[in-house]
Amino acid sequence: MLQRCLLTAASYALILSSKFASATLTWGTTKNLFVFGDSYTDDGFKIANGPNSPVPGFTSSNGPNWVMFLSNTYNVNGTKVFDLGSGGATIDAKLVTPFQPTVLSIVDQVAEFDKFLAPKPPGAAWNSDDSLFAFWIGINDVGNSFGWTNITQKGFHKTLMDRLFSQVEDLYSKGARSFLFLTVPPTDRAPLLIEQGTASTKLIKKALKDYNSQLKSSVKDFQKAHKDLDQVLVFDTVPVFNTLLDNADTFGFVNITGFCEAYQNGTPSPTTQVPGCAPVSSYFWLNSLHPLFTVHDILAKAISTALSA
Repeated sequence: MLQRCLLTAASYALILSSKFASATLTWGTTKNLFVFGDSYTDDGFKIANGPNSPVPGFTSSNGPNWVMFLSNTYNVNGTKVFDLGSGGATIDAKLVTPFQPTVLSIVDQVAEFDKFLAPKPPGAAWNSDDSLFAFWIGINDVGNSFGWTNITQKGFHKTLMDRLFSQVEDLYSKGARSFLFLTVPPTDRAPLLIEQGTASTKLIKKALKDYNSQLKSSVKDFQKAHKDLDQVLVFDTVPVFNTLLDNADTFGFVNITGFCEAYQNGTPSPTTQVPGCAPVSSYFWLNSLHPLFTVHDILAKAISTALSA
């Protein structure tokens, strides 16, 4: 059943993801992967502890997340991964305030890259032609701002894109030439939004569509401005999520609109089951906003496939 999911998602990745360069770098030749993002990405790694510090594996998915699956299950070239993600992150805390002041925004994460990794220290001797820089951000930016009435969504998303791509430009100036951007998934289908009612789900769905559209346009503009880019890919998570959610029975998910409260903060085992609930791995959502490791596995497989096309 899971293998069927992997194949279906990989097919969608090839059809619907957008590659903006004829790439020399592929997943099979990527030696270093630098990742920036929020709780969907964070695995507990702290670059301040050194490039070779251990990965605690603290995730929001009750198991490996997409970065960890790329690091292990779908790692075909011994790719070394540096995960700078921070749970709760937004693009810039001055634009959208995260839930805690200790959260590292994309601006903060890029600053950490500049400090600890741009100098290419021992353990992180990367080069422009063997390194991929990945971003999955916007879930909290859109989720925290879609209801604001003192802005226009289109105008504010343009501000967010300008700030995000100022950070991408920073990485470019340090030698980054290959990039992966993930769109924001359909969080309007997450329990957190479903519980808020139809008006909220319709409003955030519209905001998500605009944010993702502006992300794709911004990537194109970035590519046009820099003729020496290599691998540049926008991976669209929306059709992958929707395929799984729309075909839940086929893919073995017992619940796609809610979650088991006993599991929401994590379980001792990926196969844990408590009375009154199905096994934790049978759910799509671990809690009100975060999908389980099974979804991340499917995403990672599809991403590795798209990067290899």
